[in-house]
Formats: sequence, C-alpha cells, structure tokens
Amino acid sequence: MEIAAIGFVVFLIAVAAVTFFVLKKAIKMAVRAAIVALILLITVVGGISLWMFGSDKTSEKPPANVIKSR
Repeated sequence: MEIAAIGFVVFLIAVAAVTFFVLKKAIKMAVRAAIVALILLITVVGGISLWMFGSDKTSEKPPANVIKSR
C-alpha cells in the first residue's frame, strides 16, 4: 500500500505543476498559488491517510467460526 501512497503523491504533485503552468496567463499569481497549495494539501493528506490506514498488516482477530450445515 506504500507504493499506492507514493504514486498518489507523485501524481498529484504533477497535477499541481501542470495546473500552475496552464493557469500562468489566465489568472494572477496569488490565485494560482492558492490553487496549487490546495492541490498539494489534498496530496499530503491523501498520501498520509493511504500510508497510515492502508497498511499491509494482517488482522489480529481470530477467524470466524464456521458452522457447517448438514
């Protein structure tokens, strides 16, 4: 799952860079910076959540009791 978190972060950093350069002539620098900051904030939060909650750790709960039917 760590690979997915890294891939998610790298992808959204690339999206932020492309967004910054595409909006270069359309809007002012402060608005561009705010949009890129928002994308990077989403990237960091999403990457951390994937890394923390999507671990490869196996469950410590015992398996469910299966009652066989006749």
